[in-house]
Amino acid sequence: MKHQPAHKPSSRLSAWIAVVAGGLYFLLPLLATFEFSLKMLREGYSLEAYKLVLQDPGFQQSFAYSALMALFTIVTGILLVAPTAFWIQLRLPRLRPLVEFITLLPLVIPAIVIVFGYLRLFGSDAWLPLTGSERGTDLLLVCSYVTLALPYLYRSIDAGLSAIDVRSLAEAAQSLGGGWRVILLRVIFPNIQSALLSGAFLTFAIVIGEFTMASLLARPAFGPYLQLIGANRAYEPAALAIIAFLITWAAMGLLQVAGRHRRALRDAAASE
Repeated sequence: MKHQPAHKPSSRLSAWIAVVAGGLYFLLPLLATFEFSLKMLREGYSLEAYKLVLQDPGFQQSFAYSALMALFTIVTGILLVAPTAFWIQLRLPRLRPLVEFITLLPLVIPAIVIVFGYLRLFGSDAWLPLTGSERGTDLLLVCSYVTLALPYLYRSIDAGLSAIDVRSLAEAAQSLGGGWRVILLRVIFPNIQSALLSGAFLTFAIVIGEFTMASLLARPAFGPYLQLIGANRAYEPAALAIIAFLITWAAMGLLQVAGRHRRALRDAAASE
């Protein structure tokens, strides 16, 4: 007869204490912010701050602009990172540590340094002046966002590729006459759909809340709008913080739903 470890109940209690303490540390400031956002009217709690924010044309325009930039960033990042990570795993595995180090640089180099480097390279006096027009500046901002999201996007896609047999899938597709474009779009991408969605949602969350690059490039993004509202009003910034939090967690929730749906389809296919 096996004896249960004597320290098991205490370990379980310690784990629950840690979970509760972490939850309170995370939730209490959020609840305080939410409660403050409801106190705009003296009569009592109301959603007036949320009403004013959602009806503000600045909120609508800045959020729509950032969402559009996020879409362009996601598409550009996936088209850049996915083939690179695929090729490294398939043909150049020795370069993987170097590429991982390069993709970590945006976490080490401050965003303000990155954007000033872009301005030096693509400013009005540079050999390729992108900041001379709005579309050129938007392109530069998308490139900046791709750089900022690179560590998260690369690791999501690399983890997805590591979970499948890339070499066998590529060789099987080649034996059937498929080219590299067909292999990527019809073989590799469907098998790393969860990883692509994970990187896409993380990129979306980063772009929506980013301030430095959009501010220095003078673009009407959501991050500078948050800072402007926070500097001039009292209750609306709290409402905006809650809205931004809900948007981020909605993206994470969609990621979880997509991941579960993908696993359910895979399990159903395996059981047949």
